[in-house]
Amino acid sequence: MEVSAHSAARAYAGGKMLAARQGAVGTITFNQPEKHNAVSVEMWQGLAEILTEFQADPALRVVILTGAGERAFVSGADISQFEQQRADAEAQRQYDRLTGIGRTALAAFSKPVIARIRGFCLGGGLAIAMQADLRIASADSRLGIPAARLGLAYSLEAIARLISLVGPAHARMLLYSGRRIDAAEAARIGLINQVVPTEELSQVVDDLAATIAENAPLSVAASKLCVEQLTREPSARDDGAIQRAIEACFNSADYREGRLAFKEKRAPRFQGR
Repeated sequence: MEVSAHSAARAYAGGKMLAARQGAVGTITFNQPEKHNAVSVEMWQGLAEILTEFQADPALRVVILTGAGERAFVSGADISQFEQQRADAEAQRQYDRLTGIGRTALAAFSKPVIARIRGFCLGGGLAIAMQADLRIASADSRLGIPAARLGLAYSLEAIARLISLVGPAHARMLLYSGRRIDAAEAARIGLINQVVPTEELSQVVDDLAATIAENAPLSVAASKLCVEQLTREPSARDDGAIQRAIEACFNSADYREGRLAFKEKRAPRFQGR
């Protein structure tokens, strides 16, 4: 796979969201380090804009989510906006409408997403990480859901995703206690995929992204779709979409290339078609 030079980061949401790409790998940075990358309404909308552009780019195969600086991935929602935008249940509904565009775009994104976690990953930040396909965290990371300490409630969708990762017993512990856990504990209960030494985090994530980007895009997309559909209730699954994704792989030029490369004992060159 041809790899181009790293592009200059483009700014969104007044510079609080950044997007860059290197070859087939895109990087989205939550860029509010002075607030531990707490996510504002505008940042959610910027995230949606970036994801829409990344989705439309056929050359981009993997996306990394990360936070600016060394202290946080995302520490949660921007509490400075709570009084004005989340003061009561009606205000919360409006807040959900404004921020839902970002969550919907992330949930619908068809390409693999890796959360590169360092430092605090709390509340809404953990919800973002849980929407990623894979979560790799540095040893100095701290994860948790402080909703019970703020008097608010996690969304049904976020709790369902939490339960799918760690099971109901661990979900109850995190939600009821509001305590933070370290990366080792997060890996033990299945909240993250891997914990690595802090100084190795970027390299490990970059290597993983490169490995995924070199694989057949249609195969990876089919796997992502199948995993996502199988976490739903049977009545809510789109069996037709699953079958179409599987058939697209078997009918693809990449499948022929994979067989030929195996026969010729060389690395395959997949084109995503």
